[in-house]
Amino acid sequence: MIPRYSRPEMANIFEQENKFKIWLEVETLALEKMADLGIVPKSAAKALREKGDFDIARIDEIEAEVKHDVIAFLTSVAEHVGEDSRFVHQGMTSSDVIDTSFAVMLTQAADLIIADLDKLLAALKKQALAHKDTLCIGRSHGIQGEPTTFGLKMAGHYAAFKRAKERMIAAKEEVSTITISGAVGTYPVLPPEVEQYVAKKLGLKPETVATQVIPRDRHAMFFATLGVVASSIENLAVEIRHLQRTEVREAEEYFDSGQKGSSAMPHKRNPIGSENMTGQARIIRAAVIPALENVALWHERDISHSAVERTILPDALISADYAINRLAGIIDRLLVYPERMLHNLEMTGGLLFSQRVMLALTQEGISREDAYRIVQKNAMAVWEDRSSGKGSKTLRGELENDPQVTEKLDTAALDTIFNYDAYTKNIDSIFKKVFN
Repeated sequence: MIPRYSRPEMANIFEQENKFKIWLEVETLALEKMADLGIVPKSAAKALREKGDFDIARIDEIEAEVKHDVIAFLTSVAEHVGEDSRFVHQGMTSSDVIDTSFAVMLTQAADLIIADLDKLLAALKKQALAHKDTLCIGRSHGIQGEPTTFGLKMAGHYAAFKRAKERMIAAKEEVSTITISGAVGTYPVLPPEVEQYVAKKLGLKPETVATQVIPRDRHAMFFATLGVVASSIENLAVEIRHLQRTEVREAEEYFDSGQKGSSAMPHKRNPIGSENMTGQARIIRAAVIPALENVALWHERDISHSAVERTILPDALISADYAINRLAGIIDRLLVYPERMLHNLEMTGGLLFSQRVMLALTQEGISREDAYRIVQKNAMAVWEDRSSGKGSKTLRGELENDPQVTEKLDTAALDTIFNYDAYTKNIDSIFKKVFN
């Protein structure tokens, strides 16, 4: 079953029909160039172009007997073409067809992933610009640190997926190579001109040095890139999951009318989409290690990589297509609660200004070590008071009762310190870097 957030176009790439169409086109283009070079009769290329076809059920039937997919395919094609079929596949090995087709499918899939990323980037940019100045707390180790803005959070993820897009473009380029170079890559029958012609027609390029196959470091790079994209997906998904926690509740996934969150608890609104993204990221990253292990093949080729690729190719790419599309929808309709963000900012009684107080004391001649100690002592009094949820102490209130502080910092100085503007004054310059 294809996930409903995954476009049918992605799944269709890996269907038998598309694979065999690509195989037929590769064979046809190669034969056309052979005819042009006088290696085979022009009538043979014409016959293959006009009558070339295949029957998937017949291919399966033949393969059950011969135990070889390319031979089964060529036999089915021959049944459609007739006598001229004897010229098809001359000087070629199975991997010339399979690996060239693999390159075509990967580039087709990469184009869809890049388009998916554009959709996600648009959603992230929308939220970043809408909430550029929406104050919220920044956290480290899950604990409140200092203020940031929700727009800046989104801009950070936008920048990550912009890098993801650039990496996918590079990964597509990495796998955009074909080989039609014979049994061990030495062009013993067909000249390199055939390979060059096929590559140009397919919008790809010839492999630099092929053995019987295209070197698998290229494919390893492609799947490793997908793995990095998956980690960026999970990074954003985890952020949303945390923000939707009841105790935080600063943002949440859109909850449709009629939607139900739990079979047992009618009050539940769960971040199911983001949780699903975390799971999908695991599936995508699971393809990385097998792809890396496919690089090491015996001599000019073995087939230890073959079964691996039949699995990871559709699984990783359909999952990636699904995840990016669904995540784009989640971000586009994300519910954001600025008032709750402000509430959470203020729930610690101003502890988030502790660094500014410490630095102000150092500017007034107190050593950093002593300034840290003074501020921490007052901060911990507030922390412990507010830990019960009923306390009302504030950092400023404690500092105003500490003579070590008041002899250095007057009311005007504290007014300057306890001000959110310091945390937003450079947001515009950061946005210029991100969105140019």
